[in-house]
Amino acid sequence: MTCEHLKEAGNPAPVAPYEGGCPECVHDGLHDWVHLRVCLTCGYVGCCDSSPRRHMSAHHQEQDHPVMRSYEPGETWRWCYVDQQLG
Repeated sequence: MTCEHLKEAGNPAPVAPYEGGCPECVHDGLHDWVHLRVCLTCGYVGCCDSSPRRHMSAHHQEQDHPVMRSYEPGETWRWCYVDQQLG
């Protein structure tokens, strides 16, 4: 099965630098995120599902943006929430 969301995903500039960590966690005085992700619709930066607050999944649920990518150095994989596919 081919995922159209992965095919059509953009590559917006992240709205926060990697070195700054998860912006929402930092805003709340927390520093326990595991990995960072970037929304490929709007550039939102949030923490992964292994992190306590799962900000990227929450962003998908709130905004319905379908695809994110890893923001970890050297990683280029993407994930479609809608089709549950890795790209």
